[in-house]
Amino acid sequence: MHVSDDVLAVLDDLDIDGDHVRITGQLDYGFYKRVDKVLQAAGGKWNRKIKAHVFDADPTEVLEQVLLTGQITTPQDMGYFPTPPPIVEKLLGLAELEPGMTVLEPSAGTGAIAGPAAARGAVVDCVEIDPARTQGLRGGHSRTVLLADFLTVTPAELDADGYDRAVMNPPFARQADIAHVLHALTFVKPGGRLVSVMANGFTFRTNRTAVDFRDLIAAKGGQVLPLADDAFREAGTGVRTVVVVISA
Repeated sequence: MHVSDDVLAVLDDLDIDGDHVRITGQLDYGFYKRVDKVLQAAGGKWNRKIKAHVFDADPTEVLEQVLLTGQITTPQDMGYFPTPPPIVEKLLGLAELEPGMTVLEPSAGTGAIAGPAAARGAVVDCVEIDPARTQGLRGGHSRTVLLADFLTVTPAELDADGYDRAVMNPPFARQADIAHVLHALTFVKPGGRLVSVMANGFTFRTNRTAVDFRDLIAAKGGQVLPLADDAFREAGTGVRTVVVVISA
């Protein structure tokens, strides 16, 4: 999303108090809505009672990037659609977590999976590409939170001994979910298990990437479990999805 110079000027003069952001001066309604759209895309939620946009963590770094680049990437631009709670429960059930297990959540978002996994006694590490969401994760229950594109991360940067489980909801576009799942498998120790939401496209597409991935699932005795067509509707996408379970 391109941010115009007049909106950037307002962002440069914000009153930032911890995780509270207030617009200084009076703006006409149309202009305010443009500024509000950028603040919300950056992670701020309007709180009418305190008359401020409230962020999950100090927004200074995120807003500084907007000022420097004149751009802001919305969650949907990055392929981010939060995992609805019923799907999280399904994923964790299929993972068969036990207290003390090590769990990787790549592309962790706001920790929709990591939080409930930790609540079950797992030791959770997260990778997230978005700075604002990463800051929020660092205030949660994860052992390690790494700000990075997961596809560039190596096991040595996290748990070199490998994870008991990888539980994930990767980006879907252009078969990115396949790339993320294949990479995540390299983090799972022998005898471990990966459980992932995926777009169902690989189940019928005929390109080499999809065919090879189906062959991998079959070779490992994995499972492909369909989800309801509207499983992610509340997250803002109508993509048809499945859950894939693969043993390492």
